[in-house]
Amino acid sequence: MNTTIEVLGAVFGFLAVYFTIRQNILCWYFGLVQVTLYCFVFYTSKLYSDMMLHIIYIFLQFFGWYSWKYGGTNQSKLRVKSITKATLWIVVTVLGTLILGYMMQLNTDASFPYADAFTTVASLVAQYLMIKKVLGSWLFWIVVDIVAIGIYAYKGLYFTTILYAVFLVMAIIGYFEWKKAYQEELTYEGQL
Repeated sequence: MNTTIEVLGAVFGFLAVYFTIRQNILCWYFGLVQVTLYCFVFYTSKLYSDMMLHIIYIFLQFFGWYSWKYGGTNQSKLRVKSITKATLWIVVTVLGTLILGYMMQLNTDASFPYADAFTTVASLVAQYLMIKKVLGSWLFWIVVDIVAIGIYAYKGLYFTTILYAVFLVMAIIGYFEWKKAYQEELTYEGQL
């Protein structure tokens, strides 16, 4: 049963990222199904930080949908923007990883408490930046995907490993697609 749920989660995850790259609001609907399924997958794999992350993601899907629909100027569609305070986001990721990793190591039987904590904290940062349509969110996702591939392969979550390998490629594509959209919007605004 866990494999079936993992496969379904992978399919919905692929669709969520595909629609995110396209800046299509459907990404949040597919993402909601994916993160719900993965709560169970990560619980049974003793990746508790990832499980907690996906519980938080359930709520972030609603926030993301609202932000993309109404988060722009005068409640208009949100546009891609560049990252600000990149150093702050990196510091938050490192400190959050150390704190969560230590708590998981001390209080649970978690596998890879620090690596799992990193993917959790960096994913939250990336997800927040994605909700705000910040181009740099894709760079965080690229690093998360690289680390996650190693963790999931070791844990025998092969469909999830494949999914995150695909996510890695999609994150690279997403970065360049959003960068192109960002530059087009700058050019358009410059012509006004």
